[in-house]
Amino acid sequence: MATELKKGLYWVGVADWDIRHFHGHELSTHRGSTYNSYLIVDEKIALVDTVWAPFQDQLIENIREVVDPARIDYVITNHAEPDHSGSLPVVMRHCTKATLVVSKRGMDSVPGHYHQSWNFKAVGTGETIVLGKNTLVFVEAPMVHWPDSMFTYAAGLNVLMPNDAFGQHYATAFRFNDQVDNEELYQEAIKYYANILTPYSKMVAKKIDEVLAMNLPVEMILPSHGVLWRKEPLQIVKKYQEWAAQRPERSAVILYDTMWQATRRMAEAIGQGMAEMGVPYKIFHMATSDRNDVITEIFKSKGVLVGSPTLNQGLLPTIAPILEDLKGLRFQNKVGAAFGSYGWSGEHIRHLEDHLARCNIQIVRAGVKAKWQPTAADLDSCRDLGKAVAEAVKAE
Repeated sequence: MATELKKGLYWVGVADWDIRHFHGHELSTHRGSTYNSYLIVDEKIALVDTVWAPFQDQLIENIREVVDPARIDYVITNHAEPDHSGSLPVVMRHCTKATLVVSKRGMDSVPGHYHQSWNFKAVGTGETIVLGKNTLVFVEAPMVHWPDSMFTYAAGLNVLMPNDAFGQHYATAFRFNDQVDNEELYQEAIKYYANILTPYSKMVAKKIDEVLAMNLPVEMILPSHGVLWRKEPLQIVKKYQEWAAQRPERSAVILYDTMWQATRRMAEAIGQGMAEMGVPYKIFHMATSDRNDVITEIFKSKGVLVGSPTLNQGLLPTIAPILEDLKGLRFQNKVGAAFGSYGWSGEHIRHLEDHLARCNIQIVRAGVKAKWQPTAADLDSCRDLGKAVAEAVKAE
């Protein structure tokens, strides 16, 4: 159902309580998600962003609770990804007189998705549309997180609608940040940033500085997923500035998979060495751990150690996805090392160290490998490796 956020401003989106994987199976969503769409009713009427296609009928019903969709003058698409734009074909059939407003790069992505000859209007940073008492101001935000991304600011209402920025995959009974569990909220907010926006951190920081320099009064930040920010709304902006700086905590993450528990024993010995140095750590068995949760922990931590046995002169296949994530997400300011057991050949350490180096993770010292099951001496070497990485984690 529609929810009035301020006089003349309505949330007409949908809560998706059931979704557990986003982007296919690329991102886990343990707490569901929302697809947020906003309706501004003034002398002219604007709909800002839509919802994923499976929920298009619910969106139309929600709009009808407020106005006849045929009265809508502008449909704003801040970003063409289908979780935000998927219901556009249905929306534009109902909004018979509407102009479809996109960023300049959106003139490539939106027609590329839908191949429709809608009445498009491309806008750039600083361009405006006057609705009456309220004026829409547009800010292009390329690579936050797609080339076509755009923010829409409603002057008069003093609300920022930044699409994928400042959001979370988090379905809740109520809409605002002061109505939900804030520990859960920030768990989902940092997971969202770590898994989606990390590679674009420099651009995120630059765009935040640009928007803040405009000195726009912001009473609410209304992202396209999750909870809306009305109590101290700039708190999430400050968090994004911190996260974009990538100054990790003095802690470590130990990732491994194992065939006959040898590599697990090595991981635990490494943790013991780190604990002796006073550095907190978490151990994740990648065959059973949620990859996106692990990525979030890596994002927060300075130390990253990865272990695997040798299999077919390479690594266990459960390790490969997290290594690809590390390369793609381009984490900064990390130190690490490799470890693992072997029986026949033992190339795994070289493969792991090569991959960590490609991920810009500084190798603290040569990795530890143990033939068959680790001996007491091997486990001592693992503890020493843990201590060495702990020293690097504690260093300025």
